[in-house]
Amino acid sequence: MKRSLVTGGAGFIGSHLCERLLARGHEVLCVDNYFTGRRATIHHLMGNPFFEVMRHDVTFPLYVEVDEIYNLACPASPVHYQVDPVQTTKTSVHGAINILGLAKRTGARVFQASTSEVYGDPAETPQTEAYWGNVNPIGPRACYDEGKRCAETLFFDYHRQHRVSIKVARLFNTYGPRMHPDDGRVVSNFVLAALRGEPLVLYGDGAQTRAFCYVDDLLDGIDRFMAAPDAFVGPVNLGNPAEISIRGLAETVLRLTGSRSTIVTRPAQADDPRRRCPDITLAREALGWAPSVALDEGLTRTIAYFDRLLTAGPAAAVCTGAAEAGADA
Repeated sequence: MKRSLVTGGAGFIGSHLCERLLARGHEVLCVDNYFTGRRATIHHLMGNPFFEVMRHDVTFPLYVEVDEIYNLACPASPVHYQVDPVQTTKTSVHGAINILGLAKRTGARVFQASTSEVYGDPAETPQTEAYWGNVNPIGPRACYDEGKRCAETLFFDYHRQHRVSIKVARLFNTYGPRMHPDDGRVVSNFVLAALRGEPLVLYGDGAQTRAFCYVDDLLDGIDRFMAAPDAFVGPVNLGNPAEISIRGLAETVLRLTGSRSTIVTRPAQADDPRRRCPDITLAREALGWAPSVALDEGLTRTIAYFDRLLTAGPAAAVCTGAAEAGADA
């Protein structure tokens, strides 16, 4: 039985990953400090005898015995990571050092959840893994962007110097059930506003673009990446190459919810990328992976989750979302 460690395991993606690993017969150690993770996302897993939860901050060393590590620990939305930017940088950098030290000692393969934000406000679209990015190192988003860039550096240096088995993926915008309702991400913001009959707020003119990947598709990509030969370490883009404007996303959410909410605009946010779209040629060729869940389908599932969250409360919504995610996996 493989022993898997998931840092940030009580978060949106982490909780889905824990669930999937348990279904595969792994022992799972979920580590989270609950800064943005929530107990509700993993409550339905607590009765599983092969699931263990540890409250721990990855900026401090962790001494456990594991076979593989998934490092997802870090607040991922600007609303959360800008609350304490110094701690955000520490989570990416000190956290990477501690997790890599653990992997070095145990011989575990370690997956790093990097981000499309390493590309900054890109001068090239779509973004390939060979693109070095256009990042403001002193802006309000730098704590996350540069922290993740430094973490990638550490992963590759540990791989070259200490022969640590690494897998580095750059995750693009991901959405689905169990998103934190107050994380400030555009999908959750728009869906909740539409369901409540509140205005959907665009920052800037709404022409900036993103590419949204449903969480099940992302997990399939992570599965394939971790099962790939040692020599393929990445970085590899994991995301949906279907690009859409933020205004287009707002209009899609209104159509799918049947909401009569209006769309309003506010001043653009600092360093907000104008374009974001992955080139997934490498993932297609090396992993045989491409997302399969269309935006309308994924948003419909996500809307249903948030609708239950508003009407039945967090526990009921998470449990029902868990059942659906298991059926789709």
